[in-house]
Amino acid sequence: MPLSATGTAEAQTLFPQLHQRLVESGEWDRIKSVLDSKLNDSGWTDDLRHQSKEQARSMDPLSFHALLKETTTRASLPLSIKKDIVSLIRNSIEKQLD
Repeated sequence: MPLSATGTAEAQTLFPQLHQRLVESGEWDRIKSVLDSKLNDSGWTDDLRHQSKEQARSMDPLSFHALLKETTTRASLPLSIKKDIVSLIRNSIEKQLD
């Protein structure tokens, strides 16, 4: 099996277990709260909401699925926030595995 397929299979096996541990420990909610706060503080949430409203106004007919697809393809997290959250997740997982 190629390395990438092995890594993907391992990730698919480990993710639910790690996610469950983070949820049970309360770390998942803490990380979500930090992410939400950082996105709000940076203005990202308001910008995304505004862009989505403008996109919805220009759609004829309005389609939730098309709007969701358009929004998710355009929206990307600011790199600094992404790095911070990945670091929080990594540290939390390391604590869980110690």
